[in-house]
Amino acid sequence: MVSTRALQLGNSDYSRLVELGEDVEWCFEPVLEADDPEYDIAFVARDLTESEVAYLARHVRAYCLFVSDGVALDARMARLMRSRMGRRYTEADIPRFLSDDLRNYFSSPYGEKFDPHAMAISPNFRGSVRWNGYTEAVLQGSFGESMQQVAYWRGNVPVEQGQAIDLWLEYEKDGDVQIELQVVQFPRGSVSVVQNVWRFSEEDLRELVTIDNDKLPGPIFVTLKARGQGTLRIRALHDRHSRRGVGAFVPGGRRWVTADREELFTYFDPGDLKPPLCVYFSGYKTMEGFEGYHMMRRMGCPFLLVSDARLEGGAFYVGSEEYEGLVCRAIRDALGELGFTEEQMVLSGLSMGTFGALYYGTMVRSSDVIVGKPLLSLGNVAKNERLQRPGVFPTSLDLLWKECGSLDDDAVERLNNRFWDRFDQTDWSGRTIYAAYMIEDDYDHDAYQRLLSHLSGNGAKVIGKGLHGRHNDDTRGIVSWFVGQYHRVLGQEYGRGRRRDA
Repeated sequence: MVSTRALQLGNSDYSRLVELGEDVEWCFEPVLEADDPEYDIAFVARDLTESEVAYLARHVRAYCLFVSDGVALDARMARLMRSRMGRRYTEADIPRFLSDDLRNYFSSPYGEKFDPHAMAISPNFRGSVRWNGYTEAVLQGSFGESMQQVAYWRGNVPVEQGQAIDLWLEYEKDGDVQIELQVVQFPRGSVSVVQNVWRFSEEDLRELVTIDNDKLPGPIFVTLKARGQGTLRIRALHDRHSRRGVGAFVPGGRRWVTADREELFTYFDPGDLKPPLCVYFSGYKTMEGFEGYHMMRRMGCPFLLVSDARLEGGAFYVGSEEYEGLVCRAIRDALGELGFTEEQMVLSGLSMGTFGALYYGTMVRSSDVIVGKPLLSLGNVAKNERLQRPGVFPTSLDLLWKECGSLDDDAVERLNNRFWDRFDQTDWSGRTIYAAYMIEDDYDHDAYQRLLSHLSGNGAKVIGKGLHGRHNDDTRGIVSWFVGQYHRVLGQEYGRGRRRDA
């Protein structure tokens, strides 16, 4: 199966320089006659026509355009390089790049998280163990004087030959506890032969650790070892297909991490470099990565994707002061790269992402906010799990525990007020909020009504639409309205028409 689609425009075919794997589809085009696919990577080794420049702007992903240093950078090419975050290369470096780096531009990213319930505690550990929902497993007591297994993850991770996997352990400890992560790989179809062993010390685990498999394909088994005495909180083990430094999940994807080992992911695409910057917060997503790439790319304008990999499906973008500061910094960095003001921006999101859009709308002053299925009183969302939708969205309970350390009514109100206190202290005058909501929403049933009441007399405009059903009953209708409002804003406020290739 093809995993990398590469385009080369030039007079001499680079693919003859090295032997490419079967997972690469190489498209050498002396004269561009492509049939409108999207390419994972493109090499430009000759001067381009105006139509070719326009084609590459539409069909090559940001951070994936490479232009030979022998190609002149006129105004059009310089703009293309900026809009696609292009890089220059020398012809002499191409064989090494194709042999070593091309494999990092594969099409489909993948990432997953093993929560604490996917972990087994070793019988070697004699201390106390408790689980706080799906947020963490807490091990307390003596772990012994030498490194020994205290936990292991039941689900093995498949790793192909030539593939690299990034691992990130979310944990916290106190006392004199020390840990080590051990990764063992077996050839596919066998558990009696060990072909690779990787060991990562606590010092190694300060950063992402990567295993690179140059042997046969086969699964990896991950063990956590510890020694000393104290408390060890194990929150999650993340594994992701690695691009070996090219980007998180996608080329150019950026990973941010707090002192508490909590991660935030952002992806910035400069688009056509014209206002506005469209910021999209991912919704609930169990497979880690970015949501909404193709939807936002079709808009044609610059965009920033924001993704939360904490808890199951995300933690609504709330966290420590440091964590929330990183979100604001990512937004302002993108605005700075483009030279835009905060008013030249649209904040947006669906479901879980609506909280991010409106919450950070209290910290950065976008002109417009577009949301679908708003979830705002997060304490109430958790409270509704008990009677209104039992077992449907347990992440809401994990979030309540994570942020408040309790599930009682006081915690519910504190989490609700986390949003509304900030919202009520914000000047919303002159701003427009577009909101589609479910009339019988079983997650946050009065979110839209509360939004209206809290904005009363604030000088903001609200354009809303209600659809009948519970929270997840008409996602297609919500998304259709959401995209329609985006085109409305882009057309009426920024003079943009719909892209022909949308």
